[in-house]
Amino acid sequence: MPELPEVETVRRGLQPVMEGARIIRVEQRRADLRFAFPDGFAARLEGRLIISLGRRAKYLIADLDDGTALISHLGMSGSFRIEADGTGSLKPGVFHHPRSKDDKHDHVVLHVDGPAGRARVIYNDPRRFGYMELMARAALADHPWFRSLGVEPTGNSLNAAELAGRFAGKKTPLKAALLDQRIIAGLGNIYVCEAMWRAELSPLKPAGLLVGKSGRARKQLDELTGAIRTVIDEAIAAGGSSLRDHIRTDGTLGYFQHGFSVYDREGKACPRPGCGDTVRRIVQSGRSTFYCPRCQTN
Repeated sequence: MPELPEVETVRRGLQPVMEGARIIRVEQRRADLRFAFPDGFAARLEGRLIISLGRRAKYLIADLDDGTALISHLGMSGSFRIEADGTGSLKPGVFHHPRSKDDKHDHVVLHVDGPAGRARVIYNDPRRFGYMELMARAALADHPWFRSLGVEPTGNSLNAAELAGRFAGKKTPLKAALLDQRIIAGLGNIYVCEAMWRAELSPLKPAGLLVGKSGRARKQLDELTGAIRTVIDEAIAAGGSSLRDHIRTDGTLGYFQHGFSVYDREGKACPRPGCGDTVRRIVQSGRSTFYCPRCQTN
């Protein structure tokens, strides 16, 4: 499943074409994806101006001029791509790219006209685990998808003091706590493994041990917070990690996976200088955890 850096990469790829653009036509080519489309989906979008394109956790949020928000989730295999709409007004090599997937899996096509020119924004999803919804922007914070989400791992809201309050007293293994979307929103398996390795922290360590008796963050939690932010920033800059189905909006692949230190490297040498051990794999709550048993003992 695409993780936060992949979704943020998609948002940045779509933003120049979608923000400030008007949706002039919508092709809805099936009745449902993972869930049914909302009633009147195409009609409610046509004619609307896209004010901004944001992200919360792994959700893309397009704010429209009538106070409605178009919510998109990529699921397991969903992707967006951009094509010129026959006018040649998109900048060559920037927004106009060849088709990246079999068009029989193109389920929604937004025809938009905006500052970047006329374009088709195409949602493609072979497995159809993604979904789209329309809801009032003012109601988002109280919706079940959003109301329990934790802090974003980007921006200033993620800090050691914030995590100390959320980790205090928890006996949950650190790996499970970091994957808990109520604590940190959008953080997934790949980047949790990478961040724990950088901070030299065991995935089995109870999360609460990173918090002192006074409730203040221990040094280890400071280091972990910095590692999370750095890993996410580097992954976004690299265009994400192209595992299985994920592609960027231009049809190319992210390449952060070429810099993995431990994820999916079972049996290979730990890259930390002077370590000499190998990366191991264990299963926690049904998910693979990759770590170095020598480096990650804290």
